[in-house]
Amino acid sequence: MNKPLKVAWFSHFPIEWLPDLPPELQGIPRMHPATWQRVLWEEFAAWPNLELHMVALRGAFPRSHTFSRGNTTFHCIRTPPGSRSATLYWLDTLLVRRELSRIQPDLVQAWGSEYGSTAVAGRLPYPALVTMQGILTWYGSVFPLNRHMKLSRWLEDRSLRRADVVTCESSFGKKYLSERYPGLKLLQVEHAPHPRFSAIQRTPQLAPPRILCVGSFLYWKGADIVMKSLDRLREFEFELVWVGAKSQELENQLRNETSAEIWNRIRFKHDLTPSEVADELSRATFLLHASRADNSPNSVKEAVVAGVPVVATRTGGIPDYVTTGGNGFLFESGNVEDCTARIREALNNANFSRGIVAQETLREMRSYLSAKTMAEKFFAAYQVALRQDRRGM
Repeated sequence: MNKPLKVAWFSHFPIEWLPDLPPELQGIPRMHPATWQRVLWEEFAAWPNLELHMVALRGAFPRSHTFSRGNTTFHCIRTPPGSRSATLYWLDTLLVRRELSRIQPDLVQAWGSEYGSTAVAGRLPYPALVTMQGILTWYGSVFPLNRHMKLSRWLEDRSLRRADVVTCESSFGKKYLSERYPGLKLLQVEHAPHPRFSAIQRTPQLAPPRILCVGSFLYWKGADIVMKSLDRLREFEFELVWVGAKSQELENQLRNETSAEIWNRIRFKHDLTPSEVADELSRATFLLHASRADNSPNSVKEAVVAGVPVVATRTGGIPDYVTTGGNGFLFESGNVEDCTARIREALNNANFSRGIVAQETLREMRSYLSAKTMAEKFFAAYQVALRQDRRGM
């Protein structure tokens, strides 16, 4: 019998969101849940031909610790706080390389450029599959990046010029990267939302309509576009639920630019579990997503497979998931007037105002964004990366 394919992921797997953490790791701060990684892991957990190793680097770990679940071993490596990006992720490279020398994987999968994983992959002596999450080079052309994101963008560009096989989401992502890095072997693999979102039993609130936003309350997430647009629609009855952390500075600024009435209609929630987000989607009349740039937002995908109408920016991969009239409306990124018009259209639409989407569109999207399809495409990508490797391994 052939040995299972041994694959190591790094460097940010959302360990802290697992339901059965060892006592040594319980209570560590929660970072981004990266639900798409957990969806793939859960799907792969039943594959006997795979042996997975999750290498997670975090300054918040009280100490380094290793534990196993089924066909997966989690390697939690403590790093000196604040030292990773300062070394251009060479510290990550050394720590990952040391751990991989013990694991001896057949292949490594580097998740995203946000934490330098793409750079680390190019420094390792293993066949590598680079998986893009955001596309920082594109983001930086649309809105200002903070210092950490600027560094990651700089590394992203150099890393992609050396990479062999890269997966990306959305037809936009594939086109954007292929134009800038013609030497890349690019594979399109959509990151699926958790199957629980396809199983949601919808009971949308209609009196008043319940508008849901999922994502941080930030400029680049379009928080200003949302508040200014809704402020122009005060003649409609509605309430807004915003799930995500918020910038107090931006809130203070927007309170000075919009009416007090609109702020009385908003409720902020944060640190919700995926089950709690699913509950919010079950009651939402429609989702509003106003990011200035988003390659493939998971919140939109979750709403789409849940059967929630979506009003969103016509940016990145969003048009792959939201079809005008079928399951929502699209507006131009950063355009308050267009956003206002599309929200008004949704509130007046016979189906979307009642939280209903076209069933044919819903079936198509659930098939396109299934966890099973995601797992099959990633396993096929592993085979491509092994064949494509030019390191003589």
